Amino acid sequence: LKLRELDESDLERINKWRNDPELIISLGAPFRYINNEIDKEWYESYMNNRNTNVRCSIVDETDMILGLVSLVSIDYISRSAVFNIMIGDKKNQGKGIGTFAVKEILNHAFNNLNLQRVELGVLEDNKMAIHLYEKCGFKFEGRKRRARYKNGKFVDLLMYAILKEEFV
Repeated sequence: LKLRELDESDLERINKWRNDPELIISLGAPFRYINNEIDKEWYESYMNNRNTNVRCSIVDETDMILGLVSLVSIDYISRSAVFNIMIGDKKNQGKGIGTFAVKEILNHAFNNLNLQRVELGVLEDNKMAIHLYEKCGFKFEGRKRRARYKNGKFVDLLMYAILKEEFV
């Protein structure tokens, strides 16, 4: 496994994931149908904002994309960023891919970008993701009550963060 910067050639696969209601239900973003043109614009927006965003594809030895991991809203004054991850296919979940990607991007955040803090929000019922974040050193910081509307109801968003000195 390795991380590499998001590439335009990844968009076709990413678009399939972003249109999979079963995958999106576990993520903080709302489900909406996204056409290829919108994903191309999303990619171009990323390329124009690389100074405050790092978006990496998680790939196997054949360069097949398995997921995405990102640091967004990078603030170089506060030395902080927001973390996001998505493992695309259910068959790839629970195999250590997420653990690898979290540790790699945190290493990049703290040892290359010199960030002090990386934070994230996770849906309260996404137990698999919560387990991953806690295993990688993220600390629970609070709860945003009824912060997301998912599957016909409002759910809490749990806030986690990790500081540079907590990263091992």
